Amino acid sequence: MLKIDRRLILNFDWALLASALLVIACGLMTVLSATHAPGRLMSGLFTRQVLWTALGLIGLLAAVSFDYHWLERYAYFLYAGAILLLVLTAALGASGGGARRWIALGQVSIQPSEFAKLALVVALARHLHRQVGEHPLALRSVAVSVLLFAPSALLILKQPDLGTVVALGITVAAVLLVAGFRLRLVVLLAAVLIPAAPVVWNHLKPYQQRRLMTFIDPDADPLGAGYHIIQSKIAIGSGMLDGKGYLHGTQNRLNFLPEQHTDFIFSVFAEEWGFLGGCVLVACYVLLLLCCLNVATRARDSFGVLLAFGLTVMLFGQVLVNIGMATGSLPVVGITLPFFSYGGSSLLASMIAIGLLLNISMRRFTFSTSGLS
Repeated sequence: MLKIDRRLILNFDWALLASALLVIACGLMTVLSATHAPGRLMSGLFTRQVLWTALGLIGLLAAVSFDYHWLERYAYFLYAGAILLLVLTAALGASGGGARRWIALGQVSIQPSEFAKLALVVALARHLHRQVGEHPLALRSVAVSVLLFAPSALLILKQPDLGTVVALGITVAAVLLVAGFRLRLVVLLAAVLIPAAPVVWNHLKPYQQRRLMTFIDPDADPLGAGYHIIQSKIAIGSGMLDGKGYLHGTQNRLNFLPEQHTDFIFSVFAEEWGFLGGCVLVACYVLLLLCCLNVATRARDSFGVLLAFGLTVMLFGQVLVNIGMATGSLPVVGITLPFFSYGGSSLLASMIAIGLLLNISMRRFTFSTSGLS
């Protein structure tokens, strides 16, 4: 008979799970609104999102079921597998909207870059956890971390997917700081990375370059590169204080808002629920963030701390960029809102990340001393 350690149940973080499920439920409700048509409430996109949510719950349970230290042993193999998938995407991937980001598996397509983010966080935690201590992080360790980041960043940039590269960069920088990276080394790192900026710029598609330039003045090209952000701000502003009501957003219903079920789904929500609703949604994300950070601060070993913190930054760096993009505070780089936007791979990867955080929280009692000073 299978015996379950009672301490695993006692240390289960129900608040983290509940806050994640709350945001996911709000996301499903908004995907329904963003994709419905007159005379047909539930679209095929919404049905697929429900199925991906069910698969995500299975992935979450699977991520909870094993000791997360197993990841330490196989971290580099997992990351190598993710890089291989990115290479296959570049060679054989399906194209859509001017990008090659997906691998078609029959009727289903997966986006390997979403899982590459998870694999990179695991690899970084594996590389850095033994370097953590009272002394500043060695420059050699920083260099190896950048080398781990580089292949995935270049392959994803080639797709092109600037938003995911930005999210990856934020994650790597945050993990390095927690591991002991000193700000005095920022100058040295900047001296290496800044010369690479023209190379990155030249690899961007023309529409991506126009989007970044349009961030300064969206009205310079209101029907072209500035259209997305102008319509997004109109949608958010038209919601006013308390919104137009569920399923009654005009920018959404009349299809003025582009990418309304993916990149700009926050605008759909804000138009329907207004400023107050947007604040409530942000508060839900803040609650989820605090639950995730609580896992990182209570982890008893350095691998667990770095893994939990990396997963947390991975999720909420993406939240910050997406909401900033929708409100015009940041350039439009094309990135989904975790747990909220339509997209099976994004939802599955995000729910696996929550599963790993729950895993770390459950098993913290197995350590008597902290591995991170």
